[in-house]
Amino acid sequence: MTRRPVLPGASELFRRTDSSSSVPEVTELPSLSATVSSPALRTAARRAGEPAAEEPAPASPLTLVPGGAATPAASSDDELAAFRAAPAPAPVLTPRVPTRGRPARGRERTKHDEKITVYISADELMALETARLTLRGQHGVAADRGRIVREAISVILADLAERGEDSVLVRRLQG
Repeated sequence: MTRRPVLPGASELFRRTDSSSSVPEVTELPSLSATVSSPALRTAARRAGEPAAEEPAPASPLTLVPGGAATPAASSDDELAAFRAAPAPAPVLTPRVPTRGRPARGRERTKHDEKITVYISADELMALETARLTLRGQHGVAADRGRIVREAISVILADLAERGEDSVLVRRLQG
């Protein structure tokens, strides 16, 4: 006995919602036993030393057909069957990333490769967020908090290099 769970079939999961009698009844082809129908179970049964069930000869895939099996002439007229039979190359899909109206720009890691963690107070974070919103609303500059901090650091370090002892950074850190 297999430990694999038995799942319900299509006839148990789906039912017709219309009561039209003009639609032919869908006939389900006979199901095979679990060890015969699943290649994985057939292989597992052979490894476990159980006698393998008789394998059916490879045939066309099993399908549900309305009113019984169709004749080959009728199935050749079926557009879906013709589509399935024709080998078609797999379509090449390009991923589309939504950009909300602005051009997509990948993150540039060449400008800043290193990372530090800085702890700031709630008031400083609020001031930083207010500055970000002011830049966006009044000046039309869309910048995230990280970019604002990087620009502020570069400005303060340039001031230190240029003015030395009289720089804003030296005065604030001393006082």
